[in-house]
Amino acid sequence: MNAYLQIFLITALTGAGGLALGGGLAAAVHNPSDRSVSLLLRFTAGVMLSVVCFDLVADAAEESPILPVLCWIMIGYLLTYLLNCWIDRQAHHTHSHGGHDHGHPHGHERSHTSHDSGGLCACGHHTLHTAGLVLAAAVALHNMPVGMAIGATFAGSAHSHGGLLAALIIGLHNIPEGMSITAPLLAGGGRPAGSIGVAALSGLPAIAGALIGYGAGTMNPLLLAVSLSFAAGAMLYVVFGELLPESEHLWKSRLTGLSTMLGMLLGMALIFIHTH
Repeated sequence: MNAYLQIFLITALTGAGGLALGGGLAAAVHNPSDRSVSLLLRFTAGVMLSVVCFDLVADAAEESPILPVLCWIMIGYLLTYLLNCWIDRQAHHTHSHGGHDHGHPHGHERSHTSHDSGGLCACGHHTLHTAGLVLAAAVALHNMPVGMAIGATFAGSAHSHGGLLAALIIGLHNIPEGMSITAPLLAGGGRPAGSIGVAALSGLPAIAGALIGYGAGTMNPLLLAVSLSFAAGAMLYVVFGELLPESEHLWKSRLTGLSTMLGMLLGMALIFIHTH
């Protein structure tokens, strides 16, 4: 199978599919517990950390001296941070919906479920349905650099295993995001099928990002190292700027740390199996 077609299909399945799965869970269970969502976020963060440390950075260091690798990791982190800051400014009304401000739109997923169906937000201008659409647009923009991480990992892997593992992890990461989009749409009177469809569509930019990341990574070893390092930085922002803070807010317990460690161990085991 053509590599680009393979990446397209895998990213569509895990990107849009993960968001759709999260949307389906939100439709089936209208108010999932904070504890379960927190543990899922922590577990996903642990697996992503393993991929960054033992796969992306390790492969990038084989193609380039360590100093440029570290610089591009910082660039990837900072650019993803700035992108999310811009998203926050564009979606500032979601901060008035009774949600909790964590500096990123995903921090409001739990608050939308507590409103009455079709109710107005605290600012008096937008319904919960509109808030869900704004959040879907924010997630769509956010998914571009995440998709690049998948494509760069495919380019850096001798086989497709590393890229497939990264795609599966992003799929896990997209489940709570799909829930965060679908919950306010449902609370605002949206139909389940349409709400889940909106969540799935917000994963389409990940496909474009994956194709770009793969194309850049296969051009020459230097671009491969840059792509892998940039992807590592983007994923580190997802972990430390989104998943862990949101998990801490939802449920404070030592068990969340255990969930992160179990995620890291699983990620290490999968990487070891695929590379030996």
